[in-house]
Amino acid sequence: MQGYLHLQNGQSFEGEVSSTWGEDVQGEIVFFTGMTGYQEVLTDPSYKDQIVVFTYPLIGNYGINDIDSESKEIQVSGAVMFHCANQTSHHEASISLSDYLDANQVPFITKVDTREVTKAIRKDGTRQAVVSDKKEVHFLKPKTGQIYQTENKDIEEFGEGDVHIGLIDFGWKKSILSSFLNRGIKVTTVPFSKAHQLQGLSLDGLVLSNGPGDPKDAQEHLSDIKSLLEVLPSFGICMGHQIIALAYGADTHKLSFGHRGANHPVKDDVTGKVFMSSQNHNYVVDEESLLSTPLSKRFLNVNDGSIEGLEHSQKPILSVQFHPEAHPGPADAEWLFEHFISLITNKKGEEVHV
Repeated sequence: MQGYLHLQNGQSFEGEVSSTWGEDVQGEIVFFTGMTGYQEVLTDPSYKDQIVVFTYPLIGNYGINDIDSESKEIQVSGAVMFHCANQTSHHEASISLSDYLDANQVPFITKVDTREVTKAIRKDGTRQAVVSDKKEVHFLKPKTGQIYQTENKDIEEFGEGDVHIGLIDFGWKKSILSSFLNRGIKVTTVPFSKAHQLQGLSLDGLVLSNGPGDPKDAQEHLSDIKSLLEVLPSFGICMGHQIIALAYGADTHKLSFGHRGANHPVKDDVTGKVFMSSQNHNYVVDEESLLSTPLSKRFLNVNDGSIEGLEHSQKPILSVQFHPEAHPGPADAEWLFEHFISLITNKKGEEVHV
């Protein structure tokens, strides 16, 4: 069926929408540069309400399996591809990508020149877009407050171990939880809006998760979060990194088209080493705003010089803008989990709990 991808700046791209097409869908349009990892991207809560353009020309060739989803449902509003495979080449695949999207009523459009769409986004920045079967559409007001939609509402406990961490949930990925469970760590997850309920749980450390949208949407909860940061070894990932910066008085701003993909080079200011990272974010921490805070730059983006991680001058607090769990992506930064656990074990000797 004839379909269209309409950008809010007036540009349109022709393609084909699924034969099970329903209603038009609107969302912020972003692009992902990885060759693989589409299942993880589609189910990553950080993509809530976004329309994802997959730049690689063939998506879905190995199908969908039962283990790689990062949450219980598809989070994106829609998907844009040049070609979406309707058959799978992997014996562990349970369903094809096209059938998976159709079954979950997630609109997608194919036969679109995704490289041209990506160039348009890079030139003019991310914006609202609509996938439709109509030549003309009406744009609605963009959705906001995505972190309130993706946080799980209940406090949950996972795993067993001598080390117990609290995971503040802004829309956490399964891979972050698995990274700690696989290392023998007990994890209690709590919605960011209920962070104060972590008080009294005898935690050894704190992790602030990834999440979608603007980190300033959590502004009213920053004081509760900071009170935990002040007494616990802490590790922020992506949104969690931005939240730590805001809690200590720094500022954030939105990038023109963000960083998404599995091939972003990052430099460690301490060791001087450069490694590849997996990233998915629109917002970054303003470097100048750090001057009046106890936080300093630890990692930087080699391509544009933006801040990729912070350290506290006196407390065992570390944050990264990229994804050390890297699903999808390289495993270059997995050492950060061991590093954070070492911060906990060093602190644990002091027997400080909340």
